[in-house]
Amino acid sequence: MIQFEQTFMNFLLAHQEKYNRTYHFLVLMDAITSAAKHIQHYYLTGALKGNLGFANEINVQGEDVMRMDQIAHDITIHYLKTTNRVISAVSEESDDIIPMNTESGRYFVYFDPLDGSSNVAHGLPVAFLFGIAKRNLNGPEDGHLRAGKDYIAAGMFVIPTGTFTLALKEAGTWRFHIDDTMNYVKPVRMMLPEDKKSWELSFNAANKYSYAHDVQVWASENMKKYAFRYLGALAGDFHRILSNGGMFMYPAIVNHTNPEKNRPEGKLRLMYEASVVSFMCREAGGDSVDETGTSILDIQPKTHHQRTGLYVGSKPLIKEIKEVLKLRK
Repeated sequence: MIQFEQTFMNFLLAHQEKYNRTYHFLVLMDAITSAAKHIQHYYLTGALKGNLGFANEINVQGEDVMRMDQIAHDITIHYLKTTNRVISAVSEESDDIIPMNTESGRYFVYFDPLDGSSNVAHGLPVAFLFGIAKRNLNGPEDGHLRAGKDYIAAGMFVIPTGTFTLALKEAGTWRFHIDDTMNYVKPVRMMLPEDKKSWELSFNAANKYSYAHDVQVWASENMKKYAFRYLGALAGDFHRILSNGGMFMYPAIVNHTNPEKNRPEGKLRLMYEASVVSFMCREAGGDSVDETGTSILDIQPKTHHQRTGLYVGSKPLIKEIKEVLKLRK
């Protein structure tokens, strides 16, 4: 007996029809999944093609660009342009906002084409992160940067495991797996587990003493209560949190022994990293805040590469750390 699994596109088609929505979003998501598959192909063949090293460039973040960073960026931009549905895009690898169909496009796309790219040379997991917002359909569109609460969808492809997680506004967070025919199949609704036995804490322990003192104390006390895991890439660590519960955190760096390395505003990018995982987390029953205890999804971006501290995961832990952060005020 042949067993058939529901494909991602079939799932999404049913979703659009259930809520009486157009098929424009399907066109966009088909392009994004095509880009992800193409990026995965280059990752898997990177060693043979010599694509795993540095590109001898520095991006807008002041970070060394890997060849795979640029390849993933170029692939994503190509597929987004083919849809004719994207007004503009924000990429970690581009200094400027990238205009596309500014006249009749429907969506804004914010993406990190290769989160955790320093893992590439070691054959460790990386990810393609994206958030999507819709244009104003009821009047003039001014092109302003959207807060996470205004996203209609956000997702991540974990590469090369072939795992795809997508959150749809007020419709849940869903995980798919790639099959032998290169289709994403078998949707599973993701909800953060309430049982604390599986909860994990995830953060860079090497940075612990550079956090604010109250965050250091909280981290030290809670590392004893939960399993501690850290992969060194936001998407990979958050992927585990979605399955097991707990909290991923990347606090502001304020007490580094070298003051030049302090990052009081945080390190992660708001629009295409923090807001993306926060949107997915909210749809899975979780929450997130920044260094001031403000909801990540409520932060209105001032610049497209804006940075932030991030605490994301199970609501009880977010509530705890929020109380710690709020005491500073």
